[in-house]
Amino acid sequence: MVRASGPARPDDGEFMIRVGVLGAAGRMGRTVCSAVAVAGDMQLVAAADPAAAGATVAELIGEKTAGNSASVTVAASPDDFVEAGVEVAVDFTVLASARQNLPRLAAAGIHAVVGTSGFTEDDLARLAGLFDRSNCIIAPNFAISAVLMMRFAELAAPLFDSAEVIELHHDAKLDAPSATAMTTADRMAAASGEWNPDPTRTEVLAGARGGLGPAGIRVHSIRLAGLVAHQEVILGAQGQTLTLRADSYDRSSFMPGTLLAIRAVANRPGLTTGLELLLGL
Repeated sequence: MVRASGPARPDDGEFMIRVGVLGAAGRMGRTVCSAVAVAGDMQLVAAADPAAAGATVAELIGEKTAGNSASVTVAASPDDFVEAGVEVAVDFTVLASARQNLPRLAAAGIHAVVGTSGFTEDDLARLAGLFDRSNCIIAPNFAISAVLMMRFAELAAPLFDSAEVIELHHDAKLDAPSATAMTTADRMAAASGEWNPDPTRTEVLAGARGGLGPAGIRVHSIRLAGLVAHQEVILGAQGQTLTLRADSYDRSSFMPGTLLAIRAVANRPGLTTGLELLLGL
């Protein structure tokens, strides 16, 4: 079997990246399965999700979209990924599952592309040590617009006196603030630690001013039905404001970045966090 660190396997005379998807039955997982199944340089060869174990990929995303992957059976865990010849595994699960999945992938020499959020600095340090035979890309957000928004906010930070971050997500998101919001605040704080103090002295409702993030940057979280993933960064200075906003109206917005990471991970040794380097930012 060709390992993940080697060249992709040929399929019908062409080189194809053999992909497995973890969390395949979730909303993001189904979207990833669909994107991989129709990508001309990839083949969906495995899927795992305990909520849909025994189902086929065709049952998850439709037989027409699934194409040659229609008969792939969803497993309960990634244990079958090695036998399936998976070269890159995509993990859009929950933190507890990802903490179990990623060490398995690293031990098997399978590359990982991870959109699961909530990893701590200790988690990242551990994963950096584990991925020595294969590589891992973890990104807080795979939407190109969101990656650019974070970079623009970082560039603008030293030129403004105050800033706040507002992130808005669907009502099924379990964590708050989002990883994108925290990454944005961290990068802005690293770019400038000089922010005007919060003038608020009384909160009529506790938490009305949001959470106190790094360098005193306030972060606000909104959860509503009808939303997908959105974020605003508002920066203020004397007589002016700058508002940066990224909106993902559909989960398909995350697929160009996800496919980019799948294609790039074999050439990114060890652990990479974020898509910035892949985009040349």
